[in-house]
Amino acid sequence: MPGAHARPELLASPDWLAENLGRPEVRILDVRWRPDGTGRLAFAAGHVPNATYIDWRAAFVDPEDADTLLLLAPPDQFTAAVAAAGISNGSTVVVYDDTASLYAARTWWSLRAYGIESVRVLDGGYGAWVDSGRPISHAANEPEPAAFTPRAQLRTRLTTSDLRSLVGSAGAVILDARAPAEYRGFEGNGRRLGHVPGAVNLPVALTTEPGSGRFVDGGSLRGLIDRAGVTSGRRVVCYDASGIGAAKLAFVLALMGHDDVAVYDGGWADWGGRLDLPVDR
Repeated sequence: MPGAHARPELLASPDWLAENLGRPEVRILDVRWRPDGTGRLAFAAGHVPNATYIDWRAAFVDPEDADTLLLLAPPDQFTAAVAAAGISNGSTVVVYDDTASLYAARTWWSLRAYGIESVRVLDGGYGAWVDSGRPISHAANEPEPAAFTPRAQLRTRLTTSDLRSLVGSAGAVILDARAPAEYRGFEGNGRRLGHVPGAVNLPVALTTEPGSGRFVDGGSLRGLIDRAGVTSGRRVVCYDASGIGAAKLAFVLALMGHDDVAVYDGGWADWGGRLDLPVDR
């Protein structure tokens, strides 16, 4: 079908999730997050049955850089967080939020970066579950800790030096997931304004429907990806301000069948703050 996603198994619909709630290998993560720390209160007020709340910032971000950058947590921190959530190497994980899958996608990428292959994002997030009329739980869910062994997938993540080596490379496409005004250097929060030289702007906000937060159809996503010059066989690197929108864009590319996709989680917060790195406007 022209409007289909190439890899629909990366999404979970409310129907699919309802049918699979009771499977012991399915773990559900509620990653709704609030800057003021009240994400757990949102979980307590109602969540998908059997879901476990996890603060993705505390669990999956390296605390040494958390004030300025949102870099991926080291293996020991990551392992402790997912094991406490009852996730083993054989688990199927469903992740949801209420912010157009931004935090869910960042969690998806974090899980994939450490070797958890079977991860789905709930399309439309918590709102889609509520709108489907299915039951809401208020119970605290403390799963039994699981055994988990991380297997780092090194090609899924780039450092600043990695990205610098790819600038100007014909074998890679660099995608800037920020809004056009930030990409063009008209606005932003970095020390400098602009974008990584050679990067193409693909605003991640265009990949989900306003209001519902559901991912747009495959035909629309394919049009966005094609216009950005992404073709099969080329390595793709995604970045935004701090790796959140970049992870969502990486998820969209995977959803559309692109395998060799990496996230630069330092983002513009790192690149734009370093005077030794080139910038285009």
